[in-house]
This record gives sequence, structure tokens and C-alpha cells, in this order.
Amino acid sequence: MRYTYTYTYTYTYTYTYTYTYPIPIPMFRTELNIPASGLDLNLSSGIVTIGSCFAEVIGRKLEENKAQVLVNPFGTIFNPLSVGKLLRASLGGSHPIADNLVQHNGIWYAYDLHSSLSSPSRDTLLQNIAERLSLTRNTLQQANLLIITFGTAVGYRLQSSGEVVANCHRLPACQFSRELLPLSTLLADMKQTLEELWQFNPALQVLLTVSPVRHIKETIEVNSVSKSILRLLCHELTANHKQAHYFPAFEIMMDDLRDYRFYGRDMVHPTEVAEDYIWDKFVQAYLSEDFRDFLKAWEKMRRAIAHRPFHPESEAHQRFLQNTLHQLHELSTRYSLNISEEEKALTQQLVK
Repeated sequence: MRYTYTYTYTYTYTYTYTYTYPIPIPMFRTELNIPASGLDLNLSSGIVTIGSCFAEVIGRKLEENKAQVLVNPFGTIFNPLSVGKLLRASLGGSHPIADNLVQHNGIWYAYDLHSSLSSPSRDTLLQNIAERLSLTRNTLQQANLLIITFGTAVGYRLQSSGEVVANCHRLPACQFSRELLPLSTLLADMKQTLEELWQFNPALQVLLTVSPVRHIKETIEVNSVSKSILRLLCHELTANHKQAHYFPAFEIMMDDLRDYRFYGRDMVHPTEVAEDYIWDKFVQAYLSEDFRDFLKAWEKMRRAIAHRPFHPESEAHQRFLQNTLHQLHELSTRYSLNISEEEKALTQQLVK
């Protein structure tokens, strides 16, 4: 008799699979990275800024950090024709700037200058104009870099003379006609200006920028066209001149920061946060490594000088002041700085 046995074997296998899927991380901004320019500006480099209020911002930051800079000697100038006219006049050529004066409400103004340079006295204004032209000429002669910031391609033409003015000085609007200055006119004028600058100072480098400040009083649509003209102007100049460079301040504001939180309450001017961000991009691209190292040390020094304690006469704070003065003198010796103002601010706090 045969028996059949059935055996059931159960095998349990455990497999562990690990899959790595590329999970895309959303990009909430497009950072604009500016390659090193090779200019490598240092503390002794001579710099001149001219143009719209962005030239003022960059200039003041350079000034605060002990650079050798002349900041907007003619005040805020918005359109390229007026910028070119002032630069050519500074080089010693014929300058009808002194002839373009007007008196309004007892104050004398120059159509080619900002209102901040006005005066109750015509002679005083003429003297100020001559001094500004002379100062700008002398500075340009030794300068390494000229920063030009274009604000708008919208120009205001004085009806009586047909000349484009830098500022209307709140005179009646009927005395001016507004127009969008054509690219061909701006390009020819700026080419002539750059040629004269390079004949005057062959080593001068020129850095062109388009201001990120929005000129929406001209309407948003016209502002867009205006900025486009200015951007094309910069492109043509840099494409055809090796000593002309472009710093994308406008693109950083429009495409990198790209948010209304980076504008002030007027929705026109960049905030301090935006200005600092653009400044940092400028620093990384155009300043030498030694200058950048100095900026870090100088920022600590500025914070120390600005410190205001609850108990200024305390022994601890007096030691702090002495240490800060010592560090200030070390920086002065190393970088050949003029520290008279900073030294005065610290010594005034010392207990005699």
C-alpha cells in the first residue's frame, strides 16, 4: 500500500527598494550674477558720478566708505542730453550753462542744473557754476572711473530757446514742451561726449547704468518706452567702446528683486534694502579684493562709532572708546584714510 504525503513550504521574501525622485524646488526669484569686471577699483581710485538719483545713491555709498569720489556735482540730472552737455562743459569747451539762467520768485536758477544749486544772487549762482565746472574738470582729469546713470528719455524743451533743459524748476508748464527723445539723437550726443572724455583722459573707464527709479508721472507706458530707449543707448555704447561698461541696476530691480516690497511708499524709489542689495552686487563686480576687505572692517568701525550706550561715562564704555580709537588709527595707517570726523566723534565722548 503506497502513501502520498504533501508538504507545503512557505517562503517569505522581503524586498526593499529605494527610489530617488528629483523633486523640483520652485524658484521664487531669478538672481542676477554679475561677473567680475576686471576694473578692481581700490580706495585711491578716482571716481565721478553723474546723472539721476541712482548716481547719488552709489556715489554716497562710495563716499561713506572712504572712496575718492565726486558725487553728482550738478545735482540730480535725469536725461542723457543734459548729462552730456554738463560733461562737455566741464572739459573746458564752450558752455552756455551760465547763459541759461532764470529768476523765479526771487531765486535764480540754471536750466541745466538741479534746483538745489539755486541762489537768491545771480552772481553767487554764476560763481557756483564756475566752481562746479572747474572741480569736475580737475577730478575727471585724474579719475579712473566715471559712473553715468540715465533716468529718463523724456525731455522738456524750453519754448523760447528750443533747448532741452535739465530741470523746469516749477516754472509754468506752458513754457515747455514734453517729448520722448529719440535714440538716434541720444546716441550721437553721447558718442561725442565719450570721445571728448577719452581725448581728455585716455585712461578713463565709463560705467553706464539705467536708473531703477520709476518715472511714472510720465505714465507707466511712457516710462517703459523711456527705459527701453535708455537700455538700447547703453547697449550700443558698450558694444562699440571697450572702455564703456554696463552695470545692470535696472535689471536687478526689475528681474532679480521684482517685488513691490522693495519700493518705498511712493512706489517709485527703491527701499534701502534694495539699494543695499544693488550696492553689494556693485561691490562684488567692480571693487578689488583689498577694497572689499576694507569694507568689512570699516562697517564694524562705523557701527562702533555709532554705538550709543545707556551709561556713556561708565568705565566699560570709556575702555570701548579707547579701543575703538586705537583700531581707527590702525585702519588709518594701513589704508591712508582721513579719519578726522570719526576721530572727533569718538574723542568728544571721552571723559576728560
